[in-house]
Amino acid sequence: MTVEHDTRPVRLDQDFFDDPDALYRELRDSRPVTRATGPNGLTFWMVTRYADARAALNDPRLQKDSRRLPELLQRHGATSIRQFADSLVGHMLNADPPDHTRLRKLVGRAFTVRAIARLRPRIEEIATSLADAAEQAGPDVDLLDAFAFPLPMTVISEILGVPDDRRDEFREWSNTLLTNSPDDVRGAAAGAMAQFLTGLVADKAAHPGDDMLSEIVRASEDGDSLSPAEVTAMAFLLLVAGHETTVNLIGNGMLALLRDPGQRALLQADPERVPQAVEEFLRYDGPVNLATIRFTDEPVEISGVTVPAGEIVLVSLIGANRDPDRYPEPTRLDTARDTSGHVAFGYGIHHCLGAPLARLEADVAFRTLLGRFPDMALAGEPGRHRESTLIHGLTALPVRLTG
Repeated sequence: MTVEHDTRPVRLDQDFFDDPDALYRELRDSRPVTRATGPNGLTFWMVTRYADARAALNDPRLQKDSRRLPELLQRHGATSIRQFADSLVGHMLNADPPDHTRLRKLVGRAFTVRAIARLRPRIEEIATSLADAAEQAGPDVDLLDAFAFPLPMTVISEILGVPDDRRDEFREWSNTLLTNSPDDVRGAAAGAMAQFLTGLVADKAAHPGDDMLSEIVRASEDGDSLSPAEVTAMAFLLLVAGHETTVNLIGNGMLALLRDPGQRALLQADPERVPQAVEEFLRYDGPVNLATIRFTDEPVEISGVTVPAGEIVLVSLIGANRDPDRYPEPTRLDTARDTSGHVAFGYGIHHCLGAPLARLEADVAFRTLLGRFPDMALAGEPGRHRESTLIHGLTALPVRLTG
């Protein structure tokens, strides 16, 4: 992680992925809006202060239209131009109004807080089963493999009706697409995922069930409905976002607690504090580093810096959530902190649709782990972080479940 002369882009390397806040602390003071180059060669503008980030996330001049991205990526140096298969990109996270409004409206009812709350008993059942299996496999396990991954993957797969025997494949595809893998490897993963999801959507259309994907296939509003291609792209978004965010929320949060026995003791003494603690985990070491790609359709001034038209802009959610102008002592874990306004799930019209589900899963996960394994400790150094500007998560979290 090196900061060049102010006129040159900041280079993002493995040290940055392991500790992004080290760079953000420097940039917020001297270069809050700066150019940066990622590991795939893409050069973009990076926004790191809270006030700027929140404004940028809700600025209609920063657009999301996926149809324009290949040309922009190529122009700005990306070595991998098409990250995903065409059939996977036409979802609401890559759309601007009115397309975004239409897509979100058609799927939004399935993700209301009330609808998600009904899932708690089943999520608790899954968490208990995973804790039982981990205990039998222990005392030493990789908490990511044993608990943090299978919990949200099982939940979102059951919600969408994904067969049990395809879930490990999906994890491998997702990890390949969201990290800096070679183009041919990424292309193969995208193709396999697209083929799988296209077939799954067709099956739900022909043989609908009680799952959410069948409901999305049937969804209509004022005579409008999603096309098969739109349902496929939406399934991709829900499956990837529906497990990746929560895997890393659990992993990053448990690592923070294992390194701070005082905060862990507070939650063990009073489990009712866990929902508030989850918000602090999201703020303190959230699962998303830089938000998904936006681009300027006209010159946009951010914090006194004019970003020209046709430039890619990535907003740092971690940088914003560690901004001392918004959160005093931001590098200190404080599960009683007022975290209101954090942007771990984004802000504005693209605020994460699955946030209620991620919060519920995390609440169940931390209550289960803290209750079942009160003496859990690190069993070695955690793995390095994944090489991804989007996902902020560990590659491994070795723990000893019992003292």
